[in-house]
Amino acid sequence: MEITVPPEPVGSVSPSEHQRRGPEASPKTAMGGRVLVLNATYEPINVCTVRRAIVLLLKEKAELLERGLWELHSESATLARPVVIRLMAYVNVPRDAHRRKITRRAVFARDSWTCQYCGSRSNLTVDHVIPRSKGGSSSWENIVASCAPCNRRKGDRLPRQAGMHPRHAPRTPRAEIFIHVASPTIPAAWLAYLPQAA
Repeated sequence: MEITVPPEPVGSVSPSEHQRRGPEASPKTAMGGRVLVLNATYEPINVCTVRRAIVLLLKEKAELLERGLWELHSESATLARPVVIRLMAYVNVPRDAHRRKITRRAVFARDSWTCQYCGSRSNLTVDHVIPRSKGGSSSWENIVASCAPCNRRKGDRLPRQAGMHPRHAPRTPRAEIFIHVASPTIPAAWLAYLPQAA
């Protein structure tokens, strides 16, 4: 089924509707955007493409909870642009976030895109709290977001030697963090379904 997006109707989007539904309403991003996937229990478990969400909806494996402002058109059907869907059957999601690949984006998302030494939100890098040269591991519990100046200042020293300790003890992230990794911006319509940061 080929789906096309209609041209933007002039003056059809009220500011309040745009704020409520988020920036995904642009016709250029209607098929290229992301869709939040909830388990049958309403727990956020994944982010998928609009195309994948449409397949799940057409196969009746998911229900539509939040729709975008734009409709998607095929030769024989018109469908709402999904923004949030819920699976009809419960999916058992492994709780082994510690086994997920550690990436810079995941560390930044876990640490709220903030240097864990000075609080800066720019020029971020990752830092091993206990340097690898001193036996530190590349684990969730030993890696933090650090701005480049703090990373250079700490260098290859232990936190006590540098007098620099992370503001928050690094830990394995909650599963919801990977929603933030998968989608650079969080549409307003997703917020009601995502747990607030601890």
